[in-house]
Amino acid sequence: MLESLLAGDDEASVMALATLRSGATYWVADRAQPAGVHAGVFEHRLRRMRMHGFEPLGLERAVRLIREHGRPVRTGLIDAADRTWTTLVFLTEDGSALVACAGWPLPLVAGKPPL
Repeated sequence: MLESLLAGDDEASVMALATLRSGATYWVADRAQPAGVHAGVFEHRLRRMRMHGFEPLGLERAVRLIREHGRPVRTGLIDAADRTWTTLVFLTEDGSALVACAGWPLPLVAGKPPL
């Protein structure tokens, strides 16, 4: 089911589909949350990631699309089988369509702490 929703041609959707087809595990929330809540949380996370030198694939676009969607969304995660990549998906409230997705490499470590 999830595979059929990842039909977009944006980089994050293409990566999510490739990850899913390569044996990834995934999870989708049972209930939806207001779009504004998700947009605010992930806009904050985007700023924090950028402060630490990370540019997550598609997260800025995802925040914009969630805000434009304006209705509750369900979240889900797709984790690569080798644990090198994770994708965050945002689905419509009933889970029938993809609103947006974003991804980033794992582990999400900015660098070594000072000695």
